[in-house]
Amino acid sequence: MKFSEVEEATWSELSPYFDTCLIPYTGLSGKESPIEATEALARLRDFMDLVEIPFKGRIITYPAVQYGQGEDLSLLQEVCRNVREAGFAYIIVMTADIELIQGKIEGCDLVLSRKVYNEETGGAGIAGQIKDKIQEMWQRDSKKEM
Repeated sequence: MKFSEVEEATWSELSPYFDTCLIPYTGLSGKESPIEATEALARLRDFMDLVEIPFKGRIITYPAVQYGQGEDLSLLQEVCRNVREAGFAYIIVMTADIELIQGKIEGCDLVLSRKVYNEETGGAGIAGQIKDKIQEMWQRDSKKEM
């Protein structure tokens, strides 16, 4: 579910079910032509479908962090910390064009980078791997609570 689809009157009732925040990271530099920027956003949108569609009832997608090419992740880390303070138990960062690896972003529970998945799998089976990674993240924390 996208943040803009949430209605104020129902959020307090629904919020316990939405424990995971998805933060899209475009990684634009500002040097892209309008066509290149549009293509980057389309790649990210298509990659995000692999999470948003199967997990619609549990994940809220926040607005994208558009700029930054992975060198300085301080803004992205601050956004992760802030959404955690807002009450989300899990934070996922997704990017289509920037190679981010798990552990590089403080405050983030899971990094999903299309570039990493394409290199590891040759593009095949990405949807299943992403689904498994998300479920592992949820199960890992539920085992800690036991």
